Amino acid sequence: MVTGCPQPTPKRRRCSKGSRQTGGIRAKENSSERTRHPGLVARAVVLGSAHDHAASHDHAASHHDAFPQAQSALPPPPPGALYPPAGHTAYPPIPSPATTPTSAPTPTFMAPKPPREKRRVGDLVVVALLSAGLASGGTYAVARATAGTTATTTAASQSSNNPPAAAPVIQANGTAPDWTATAKAVSPSVVAIKVAGASGEGEGSGVVIDKAGHVLTNNHVATGAGAGATISVTLDDGRTYAATIAGTDPSTDLAVLTLTNPPSDLTPIVVGDSDALVVGQAVMAVGNPLGLAGTVTTGIVSALNRPVTTGSADATRGQSGSDTVVTNAIQTSAAINPGNSGGALVTSDGRLVGINSSIASLGSTNSQSGNIGIGFAIPSNEAKTIADQLIATGSAQHPYLGVSSTDGTVADGSSQRTAAVIRTVSPGTPAASAGLQTGDAVVAMNGDRIDSSLSLVAAIREQAVGKEVTLTIVRNGSREDVKVTLTSRPAN
Repeated sequence: MVTGCPQPTPKRRRCSKGSRQTGGIRAKENSSERTRHPGLVARAVVLGSAHDHAASHDHAASHHDAFPQAQSALPPPPPGALYPPAGHTAYPPIPSPATTPTSAPTPTFMAPKPPREKRRVGDLVVVALLSAGLASGGTYAVARATAGTTATTTAASQSSNNPPAAAPVIQANGTAPDWTATAKAVSPSVVAIKVAGASGEGEGSGVVIDKAGHVLTNNHVATGAGAGATISVTLDDGRTYAATIAGTDPSTDLAVLTLTNPPSDLTPIVVGDSDALVVGQAVMAVGNPLGLAGTVTTGIVSALNRPVTTGSADATRGQSGSDTVVTNAIQTSAAINPGNSGGALVTSDGRLVGINSSIASLGSTNSQSGNIGIGFAIPSNEAKTIADQLIATGSAQHPYLGVSSTDGTVADGSSQRTAAVIRTVSPGTPAASAGLQTGDAVVAMNGDRIDSSLSLVAAIREQAVGKEVTLTIVRNGSREDVKVTLTSRPAN
């Protein structure tokens, strides 16, 4: 049972306050207003999720590349076949449709009901992880989705040693994609996952990423039934295989499974460039919602660089809020629901651009809520970086800046704007080496807007260790660009 947040007042109220330390940045929430999209404040229903201990690792970044390389994206995605629902403990069976009447029913006219009170933007919203619920019930943690920055349209450069793979689907008409072709091409690469253990049973989705039998999914799917759980993976054609965990990364809510004795005819998904997405682009979600394997839905990219936080209990140790996941997420209108976690978000030409992980839902007394057209996916570029490391070493490194910051407002030319204002700079860190100072207001990174501490956290976490980023700051009323090379986050 999830308790609701206080009713909103004309000034938006958050359900939690305090500091958050993630990726070397302490995000301290305050009541400053957003200048663009209204923030979403809620309790997150963690639907049968669990997180392992979020320790940093000293392993060097892996050079293993588990994914086919992708080339520039073509138009958008398609719907596919719906399989019978699998056994599902968290939901009642779907009733059979009533017998079709032989004649039209007589219309009944009712007196109009008084108008219902309209909900305002800012009413209670839930950011929920999307694995199907465990038999033991859900837990909850504070979560928040805030306004995002504008999209970047610069595609990542392709390595000359790794020529891009061909698109699975060639669309004839960019304005009217053939979703049937997209579904046919992508569905063999998306699997249904079932976990069973001491904490109960749960279901989710995953994506085949190589011929060796590695499946990328969410950490809260892979570890949702606690330590020692059994995992089975069902392919699109109905074949089921046992699986083990190759590696987990609670900080990004990603995990990689390995099929036991995988078949030789696996179809790895083709990974696209999530940095090349634009708002309004058509996409398709493919997964296993509510145990309905092979479900496809379509929508658009609603927003990019949307900072979203979720927290969950660790079912392996019974710890609440042991891991905070901050994602610079892709927001989509494609319908996704519990069980879609770990599934694919693809463009119309069949390229993976995101791993579906959470949704926003209007608050209710139910422990699980459904789609209202606001879903979130982990960008494929971030997912690929983490998955390569998990396959190679079983763990992942995370980028580190070395500052604490707070939400603030700064004079920027003739206007005011919100920013992440640096409170402290730790000595010997990338931030200190780059010359960042207390009081600097970070307003952009690599040209993408930063308007809060949380958006700075999310933007840093999306980067790779060793990458150079450009921070745009306002210092003493003037803008400056500061280049910073991110290092690996310290173990402590």
